[in-house]
Amino acid sequence: MVQTVITVNLIVGIVFFLLYFYQIIYFIIPYIKKEKPHKETTLHRYAIMISARNEENVIATLVNSIHHQDYPQEFVDVYVIADNCTDNTAGEAEKAGAKVYVRNDMEKVGKGYALDYAINRIFKEKGEDYYDGFMVFDADNILDTNYISAMNRTFSDGHRIITSYRNSTNYGTNWITAGYALWYIRESKFLNHSRMLLGSGCAISGTGFLVHKDIIKEMGGWKYFLLTEDIEFSVANSIKGEKIAFCSDAILYDEQPQTFMQSWKQRLRWARGFLQVFGKYGADLIKSMFKGNKRTCFDMSMTVLPAIFATLVLIVVNAVIAVAAVINGESCLPIFISIGQWICGVYLMLFLMGMITTIAERKHIHTSGWKKFKYMFTFPIFQFTYVPVSIAAIFKKVEWEPTRHHGPTVSSEKIERTKESVK
Repeated sequence: MVQTVITVNLIVGIVFFLLYFYQIIYFIIPYIKKEKPHKETTLHRYAIMISARNEENVIATLVNSIHHQDYPQEFVDVYVIADNCTDNTAGEAEKAGAKVYVRNDMEKVGKGYALDYAINRIFKEKGEDYYDGFMVFDADNILDTNYISAMNRTFSDGHRIITSYRNSTNYGTNWITAGYALWYIRESKFLNHSRMLLGSGCAISGTGFLVHKDIIKEMGGWKYFLLTEDIEFSVANSIKGEKIAFCSDAILYDEQPQTFMQSWKQRLRWARGFLQVFGKYGADLIKSMFKGNKRTCFDMSMTVLPAIFATLVLIVVNAVIAVAAVINGESCLPIFISIGQWICGVYLMLFLMGMITTIAERKHIHTSGWKKFKYMFTFPIFQFTYVPVSIAAIFKKVEWEPTRHHGPTVSSEKIERTKESVK
């Protein structure tokens, strides 16, 4: 019986390695493959949509960073959807110079519904062809001054959906914010950037993306309303054969949750949302792995479910066999040793992932050298906390709720100075 659990752990480990080995290659791609040169750039007109619920503390900072872009302001309009707000988000956004739509609907709650509402208002007021593309941000974001110009260059290359480099304003606050931030930086540099270089489709990560008007028109607005509308949108378009592009020069910064309870609630929604996405699109996603957009759909499949599934299988099998061993009077020590080896192996893998990302992108990480070093070691611990989150997501009813933002601990001016100093 003990040998059985050791064998199961080994098999799961091998399967896990085979499924995700390709992502190890992604760490090499940016250093052996160059980006294609851009085509001739054309100025396009953009609608910027920001869904904000009780974000009076941060909304003006984002709107101001948009108004300070080096892109011609006459080609950019900012729309803030004050969505079920009980504070002065609408007033702060309007004062900063945004067009504000106030939406109150406690039946249809979530970012997807807010975006759909805004798009339909814009179509009625401006027409379906007034804007060439729609950019989407979260209220706590700050943009580099060249963000829109960089996105426009990639848009001018003919890409219809583009995501950007996601950085953080509060990396150095604690191990939780650093855990989030390092994951997003790794996702930008060693997932989306590598996918782009290989000609594969990327994935949208919540905020900081651009969608061509034709795709919006085809959808008839925004029709993705699951708990993780970004992943739903990415998966649905991958199945359709649409390749999401990545713009490495367009960098935005957002604020990460600072407490474990905030993080738990947010990631519980994500974990539940991933299950929703797989339940709705899983069959079509698997079919698409064998036709059309094969590589992208395989990548999306690995993003949505297998890691959670493999972890849960491992936990259940080990727990059941450990109980059976106790009942039969067998020693559980070999089982604990096997589990310990598994945990140590995963910790080492995550540590190396965080270390490589920290070293490679150290100039983009706005905190002290000591914190960069320290949080490489806590990064795997943060990732381990996804295990109980994923288990809870299976059984607990989860509803969308906003994350409270307080404002960046790194100012936009400091970000810009740091950026200039490393050029």
